[in-house]
Amino acid sequence: MVVSKIWRRGVHYLQKRNATSVPSDLLEKGQNRVIDASLTLIRERAKLKGELVRALGGSVASASLLGVPIGHNSSFLQGPAFAPPRIREAIWCGSTNSATEEGKELKDPRVLTDVGDVPVQEIRDCGVSDDRLMSVVSESVKLVMEEAPLRPLVLGGDHSISFPVVRAVSEKLGGPVDILHFDAHPDIYHAFEGNKYSHASSFARIMEGGYARRLLQVGIRSITSEGREQGKKFGVEQYEMRTFSRDRHFLENLKLGEGVKGVYISIDVDSLDPAFAPGVSHIEPGGLSFRDILNILHNLKGDVVGADVVEFNPQRDTVDGMTAMVAAKLVRELTAKISK
Repeated sequence: MVVSKIWRRGVHYLQKRNATSVPSDLLEKGQNRVIDASLTLIRERAKLKGELVRALGGSVASASLLGVPIGHNSSFLQGPAFAPPRIREAIWCGSTNSATEEGKELKDPRVLTDVGDVPVQEIRDCGVSDDRLMSVVSESVKLVMEEAPLRPLVLGGDHSISFPVVRAVSEKLGGPVDILHFDAHPDIYHAFEGNKYSHASSFARIMEGGYARRLLQVGIRSITSEGREQGKKFGVEQYEMRTFSRDRHFLENLKLGEGVKGVYISIDVDSLDPAFAPGVSHIEPGGLSFRDILNILHNLKGDVVGADVVEFNPQRDTVDGMTAMVAAKLVRELTAKISK
């Protein structure tokens, strides 16, 4: 927390200096160099992993981890910025094995690779705006997708990352996708607290951009009148927990992606009841069980072209790292759904 405060203070100081004494052309050149270096790092890692998977052969699609440690668009706590390394640590924890439930082996690079993290803190330290930062995230996702058969499996970060990731997937594939979104909240405010990139507004940006044909939101149990109105405006299919027992059969037999470019899956860890995942910023009782989510994922029929796991907050994961293991298990099973 202290490091986070010092970092934000440095950003604020730089922004103040930017407005007073730093020549705009000098500042822009410096920002461009940092952004170019960041994208070069992702590009070269993706090339290396793509070449390896292609050399091994036999893979039509392979999940590739990309960390996007953004936390500043959270409306409450910024801890999700620290999640990607904790999720990776839990994926490879020696307390479990490296196989998914259906038997895919994560140690096989044809199943899972890792291209590292977008260096968000370094970019923001240069005073880069959120508009440009979101563009960097989108470009990073496209760099992964250029290295077929790699497909992005993104580690958040707060839920604001879903907008630039879905935008990149849709633009790269040349059309909209169907989105299966697990969450306690619909995250569809027009601009929460005036922030158009708020983690509570990501799906408004996605729907406005035409990046999704269908948006199914599962696990909803904290929704305002604006959330319902926005859902109706965009034709969102909202499945609230109060009716989950009625909707279960439908949700466990989904067929998505036909007629569009595939299926994107976004899992906010707070979709789970806090009994299963207490390490989140927004604790909302009455959620899904872990097996509820897996039953929906395992039975889903559709070509999964990308996914994210977001809103795990390591700073609140006080029960022996349990939520880290939950997030890692979600990543494992998403890997199995993507790779083929």
